[in-house]
Amino acid sequence: MKIMVGLGNPGKQYEHTRHNVGFDVIEELSRRFNIPLDQSKLKGLYGIGFYKGEKVLLLKPLTYMNLSGESIRAVMDYYDIGLEDLLVIYDDLDLPVGKIRLRQKGSAGGHNGIKSTVAHLGTQAFNRIRIGIDRPQNGMSVPDYVLGKFHKEEQLQIQDVVQKSADACEACLERPFIQVMNDFNQ
Repeated sequence: MKIMVGLGNPGKQYEHTRHNVGFDVIEELSRRFNIPLDQSKLKGLYGIGFYKGEKVLLLKPLTYMNLSGESIRAVMDYYDIGLEDLLVIYDDLDLPVGKIRLRQKGSAGGHNGIKSTVAHLGTQAFNRIRIGIDRPQNGMSVPDYVLGKFHKEEQLQIQDVVQKSADACEACLERPFIQVMNDFNQ
């Protein structure tokens, strides 16, 4: 079984904020794959279904960003899912809005959700899709920025990048990750 995890924060006030773009991708995959997110346990909201014969689990950890690894580890242990079948989708301050970058491993780069994931998995070697949200301007604090909504002029870019990220996730179910990485990182 493959597991695709979008990082974000639970609650209405965080919907469609920069920090929740991972959740947005999982919701798009839920729609595309017709896999309802209807199970709430193991500190997450998730659904299990099939896409082109491949069993897929879509997960939104409900632990808040800084503790994301707790839910990921719990779900992976419960369903006996290996690291090679994990894909984590999250926001990245170091990429411009509208850009995505696929990687097989790497540091947390200051991202608390990834720090938690690395701590709970005991490795930095897992597949990921980083979605650019850019850095705050005009002295705005990083927490205020990431918990804020996208500006009106960024809305179309974000809609496009959510679709592109979902396309990459879909491709990961059909081809080796390294091939998908090469295709989408151009």
